[in-house]
Amino acid sequence: MDNETQTTAAATSNSSAFSFISKGWREVRDSADADLQLMKHRANSFKNLAASFDREIENLIHSAAPTFSVPAIRQSSEIDFMKKLQPKISEFRRVYSAPEISRKVMEKWGPRAKLGIDLSRIRSAIVAEVDETEEEDIDGIIEFNKVRRERRASFREEGQFGDWEPIRALKTRLREFEKKNSSVEIFGGFKNSEFVEKVKSSWKAICKEPEESKEVPPLDVPELLAYLVRQSGPFLDQLGIRRGEPPTVDHDKINDELDLRIASVLQSTGHCYEGGFWTDFMKHDVSDGKRHVAIVTTASLPWMTGTAVNPLFRAAYLAKSAKQKVTLVVPWLCRSDQELVYPSNLTFSSPEEQENYIRNWLEERIGFKADFKISFYPGKFSKERRSIIPAGDTSQFIPSKDADIAILEEPEHLNWYHHGKRWTDKFNHVVGIVHTNYLEYIKREKNGALQAFLVKHINNWVTRAYCHKVLRLSAATQDLPKSVICNVHGVNPKFLKIGEKVAEERELGQQAFSKGAYFLGKMVWAKGYKELIDLLAKHKNDLNGFKLDVYGNGEDAHEVQSTAKMLDLNLNFMKGRDHADDSLHGYKLFINPSVSDVLCTATAEALAMGKFVVCADHPSNDFFRSFPNCLTYKTSEDFVAKVKEALANEPQPLTPEQRYNLSWEAATQRFIEYSELDRLLNNEHNAVKLRSNGKIIAKSVSMPSLSEMVDGGLAFAHYCLTGNEFLRICTGAIPGTRDYDKQHCKDLHLVPPQVENPIYGW
Repeated sequence: MDNETQTTAAATSNSSAFSFISKGWREVRDSADADLQLMKHRANSFKNLAASFDREIENLIHSAAPTFSVPAIRQSSEIDFMKKLQPKISEFRRVYSAPEISRKVMEKWGPRAKLGIDLSRIRSAIVAEVDETEEEDIDGIIEFNKVRRERRASFREEGQFGDWEPIRALKTRLREFEKKNSSVEIFGGFKNSEFVEKVKSSWKAICKEPEESKEVPPLDVPELLAYLVRQSGPFLDQLGIRRGEPPTVDHDKINDELDLRIASVLQSTGHCYEGGFWTDFMKHDVSDGKRHVAIVTTASLPWMTGTAVNPLFRAAYLAKSAKQKVTLVVPWLCRSDQELVYPSNLTFSSPEEQENYIRNWLEERIGFKADFKISFYPGKFSKERRSIIPAGDTSQFIPSKDADIAILEEPEHLNWYHHGKRWTDKFNHVVGIVHTNYLEYIKREKNGALQAFLVKHINNWVTRAYCHKVLRLSAATQDLPKSVICNVHGVNPKFLKIGEKVAEERELGQQAFSKGAYFLGKMVWAKGYKELIDLLAKHKNDLNGFKLDVYGNGEDAHEVQSTAKMLDLNLNFMKGRDHADDSLHGYKLFINPSVSDVLCTATAEALAMGKFVVCADHPSNDFFRSFPNCLTYKTSEDFVAKVKEALANEPQPLTPEQRYNLSWEAATQRFIEYSELDRLLNNEHNAVKLRSNGKIIAKSVSMPSLSEMVDGGLAFAHYCLTGNEFLRICTGAIPGTRDYDKQHCKDLHLVPPQVENPIYGW
């Protein structure tokens, strides 16, 4: 009994160290009548348990073996750890090897008792010891704990101890484990493993203080002033203030260096610019691998105007590449407005009916089926402006899931009275294409100079606020912010085929042109009729016998014809017709004296058909100068000479390169390049990259832009002004166009604007 008491006291004094095994034994129910056979069965079960524990110890020892030779680091600390762990293992072996423990356990053993060994107690004891080690050993010990937790096992078996052979086997295995007291042998594999090295390097990278931030000096005052002046450039341009720049200075290089300095400083400070007060970043996310292009225009077939025809061809050829999904958004007019706009009293009862007309007209001319969507937005026709004005927020008719890239045909026209979401907020990239020289038309009206001054600044305002990029078809247009000059229009493939047919007839010796000169265009004074009548009246005697056929319809038709008759000019007026009509193929010379056009489509079509063209030496005709059949004049006397030259000679056949430059394939390629769509369609990032010492720095996400802040302020101010009905009417808007009306709701199946945009008030 004395020995039993002494053993129990020793176990109690070391209870804190052996809690992992003393609490692992479950309470068993007393069952004195258990038979010997069941006890043997339970003993066999415990043998299996001991064998499992034996395998785990062996796996732990083998896994701790070093896989390759690396010099040991801080071995002294690990040896201290093992020295602290060694007494715990010795006590465990000594106490539980005593025969009194065996007898005491057997006295409480029952037939259906359960034995459980919870190795989590071992983990708790070891973790407690690890916490007491020095901080410099934290890396190696944490890794040891991770591996040991992965190899942790919990055993729950039923059985009796029998003859205690499992305990003796367990004692033997623990003695072998005790002999491995070298820290290098146990922890060398963990310490020198590739996993541990990667964890250490990652930890150092996280905790490492950035060195570059200390090496980048802050911006000095001259650099800050230079950046402020450069950012104020667009604002000064808006006010019409031009800055003189020395021609010998490489400004692009200076700007790049300044951008690099600012980007480096901002990056070194960890600053990341996430947008300004006006900016909305809830934009389309490219998830299906295809970009979405929405082409919004101000007119639609059957109105044969440039803003109806050219955007239609652009949509077809952009969709042909299959790199992007295309939607053409055109205005829908109520029946009363259709009767005023569409020729030959042609009207449509539904958008579906007009869409079928548009698609049939297009497929007859391009020769392939264009895969793009056509949508309609509400519009009203203005008799005073002779144009269609959008009603309501045009951007809302493009779903948010498709709001990726927007092409605004005539951006100034679309946004004069735009009261809705900002285009550049809803879309990732907005490109405006300027078709019309509105200032030239307005100057011809009453108080034209004052109106032109106001319209000029309003155009600057809206295009800057709502566009990322603006393309001007020629230098004849207003110089707008963010704009470049490029002809992005082509000709109907039908005209190129006519030109090829004419060339074949001439090669066969046949007479291709049997008629003289003609002019074709909408019969309004601003479309070149004034210039034409003035030239013919001034040189009536010089062009004796010269006859000109004129094709066109328009509001000024009666006045134009009366003036020509009064001056006794040899003009033969006929109704307007399609330029590809067979009756026009035989003419050799097309005359276009207009200086109000931006880029005359009829001129391009005449050149494509292989005809001579006599036109004014004007920026609107710059694109056509490279064609040998284009004859330009500067004076009225030069006009007479060019007309006589064209009538006396035969036009030259177009080369393949010249035909391609006139095609829509080439125009689409130019458009993608100059509008920067090639970068977007190839899924490249919008960020502008700067390179410094081989390191790429993105400046778009870290550099706040004063210009963008000003643009956002202009857009907000425009939104506030266009929301006032009185101001809209004073500036020439059609009454009631801030929202679409009931007829539009009925035709387009729209929700009434009061429901779409409710006003909650008291």
